Amino acid sequence: GTFSAIHLVLSLSFFPQVSFSRCHCTERNGAVVQCTSRSLENIPSNLPKDTIILLLSSNRIRHIPKEAFKDLYRLRELDLSHNAIESVEVGAFQGISESLRMLDLSNNQLSGLPKDTFAKLHARVRLSHNPWHCECSLQEVLRELRLDPETVNEVSCYTSVQEEYVGQPVIQVLDSGINFCNFHQKTTDVAMFVAMFCWFSMVTAYIIYYIRHNQEDARRHMEYLKSLPSTSHISKDYDTASSVF
Repeated sequence: GTFSAIHLVLSLSFFPQVSFSRCHCTERNGAVVQCTSRSLENIPSNLPKDTIILLLSSNRIRHIPKEAFKDLYRLRELDLSHNAIESVEVGAFQGISESLRMLDLSNNQLSGLPKDTFAKLHARVRLSHNPWHCECSLQEVLRELRLDPETVNEVSCYTSVQEEYVGQPVIQVLDSGINFCNFHQKTTDVAMFVAMFCWFSMVTAYIIYYIRHNQEDARRHMEYLKSLPSTSHISKDYDTASSVF
């Protein structure tokens, strides 16, 4: 036992890069990669391809790019909780969508996600404690997910297209029959109606202006004609001149 301990100390002293050079993380049993609380701002590169559990919680990661985990074909659990994640690209989980069984994105800064963010993902997903904006695209994202039943009621509307739902669990709002996509359509229809009304008002105003302008020109023309000598008066003057000669 003493020899093994001395050998371990010597190994760490002479080869300090062996355990941490690949991703500045600690590997355990070749299957679990522990990267928590390392002040990481990005997903580590060169992660071991045989990783089964990847723990990236309590870091400073803000963005998950496309194909961030594409080589981790055996990955089953991914913990990204307690970061500062604001955006996730479509295709971020490409390559692990079939194998992944648990994805934790709780306690981040997500307010919305692209519709196809979790395409073909079979994992149970945790999305609690994010500042979600409840509207149509979020509804479409949740429709494609297997939300973790233990935290599903902690996925709440931080903001909403309808203020009365702020602070309420998203699933409860949707289960009550609310359809944010219908509300979005109504909002679009109202905007189109207002735009058409403004366009019609402008056309009407132009037509009125055009008519009044033409009427004014016609009035001035009539006044000009009236100011000219009449034809009968010119004829009488011509007859008088003829009789004199």
